[in-house]
Amino acid sequence: MATEKLDTATRREQIAEAALALISEKGMQGLAIASLARRVGLVNSALYRHFNGKDEVLDAMLDLIGDRLMANVKAVRRESARPLDQLRQLLMRHIRLIRENQALPRIVFSEEIYSGKPERRTKLFNIISRYLTNVSDIFSEGQKNGTIRSDTDPLVLAVMFLGLIQPAAILWHLSNNKFDVTKHAEKAWGIFADGLSR
Repeated sequence: MATEKLDTATRREQIAEAALALISEKGMQGLAIASLARRVGLVNSALYRHFNGKDEVLDAMLDLIGDRLMANVKAVRRESARPLDQLRQLLMRHIRLIRENQALPRIVFSEEIYSGKPERRTKLFNIISRYLTNVSDIFSEGQKNGTIRSDTDPLVLAVMFLGLIQPAAILWHLSNNKFDVTKHAEKAWGIFADGLSR
């Protein structure tokens, strides 16, 4: 099987992305090394040169998810100087990330995370905590410039912000994409933003 020669970091990312696609289509049980190798055009032994097994692939997927969350934060910071605009854009980017990666809820709520290796739960906790810290920094900036109410801890606001996303994403996933998560986010943002300025 002839494949393009890629550097290790690029190939690892390609494999992690292919694993996300497999989970989106077939669930966690669909993540098999043979299927994954076929999807990226490798033989099993070549895939094992990049990962020692499914556990390492799962960890790489978590890293990829974390990288995408942080890339969204950096992008909205570049696109606008106004904290409320940044938050609204971040909300919509987060929703788009979920819509484009149906594997996310399957991974985040999987037995592999909750009953698997404790280090993996810690890894996911750290990814979410880092994201929340960055979101709370945006709230802090808004509090300093007077556009966001200052009587609430920025981290509390960041967790509430995440609450605009997660339940809606679960409903979207459980309804086989029938629940309009984008429309919900837009309406929920209006209510949330009103509360921020009181």
